[in-house]
Order: sequence, then C-alpha cells, then structure tokens
Amino acid sequence: MRSHQQTDNRRWLLIFASWLVAAVSSIGSLFFSEVMELVPCILCWYQRIFMFPLAIILLVGLYPLDRRVVNYALPIAIIGLLFTLYHCLLYFGFIPENLQPCSQGVSCADEGMELFGFLPIPLLSLASFSLIILFLLTSRFSK
Repeated sequence: MRSHQQTDNRRWLLIFASWLVAAVSSIGSLFFSEVMELVPCILCWYQRIFMFPLAIILLVGLYPLDRRVVNYALPIAIIGLLFTLYHCLLYFGFIPENLQPCSQGVSCADEGMELFGFLPIPLLSLASFSLIILFLLTSRFSK
C-alpha cells in the first residue's frame, strides 16, 4: 500500500514539473510578444498552439491526480516538439530559406529571435517541450 502512495506522489511531482515548465513557457512567450514587443513568426504561433493547452490540461490533471493526463498531454507535447525541431533547423540554416513557411511578416530564422542577444528563442521552446516529454514519460513508466 505504501509503495502505491509513493508512486502516486512521484507521478504527481513529475506532472507538476511538466505543468510548471508549460506555465513558465506560456507566460514567457506572452512576455516576449507583449512586453518585449517581439512579433512571433508563424512557427512560434504553432508552438504556442501546442504549449498553451498543456498548461491547462496538466493543471487539471493534478487536482485530483489523474494518471491518464499523460495520455492527453503527451501527443500534444510531441507535436509541439516536431514544430520546434523544424523551427530550430530553419533557424540554424539546416533547411533552405525557400522551405520556410514564413513568407510574410517576421522571418522564422530572424536573428532578432534571441534572448539577451545570444540565446535563440527556438532553443528555449525545444528545451521546454523536451523537458515536458521527459517528465511525462518518466511519470508514465514510474513504478
């Protein structure tokens, strides 16, 4: 009985960590666009489409703990990660400019997409989605 409670506590902490990453990432992206006035590119919008619901879904899954929340959140995080990987490949020049979806407005590979002048925002998104997926998978397979 005690080990079941410990497993649930561990799962709760991992889902909480996933929620925390999603919430900070969502607030951070709003900070970039609303406070720092950085206009998001098309791929940034797609990444937001997958990050914002994660903050809500994971929070709802915490109270009370719903172990099935991983089943709902994981596909969303994986799709968001795929958009982020594509964005990073564009940003670092591995994908040619003619394959960029950002034909109008802000370029997906704009040098202005850096925090503090050296940290690319697409890498922040990559770290966020990767951490969320890692925490969710660890929660799913914890025993």
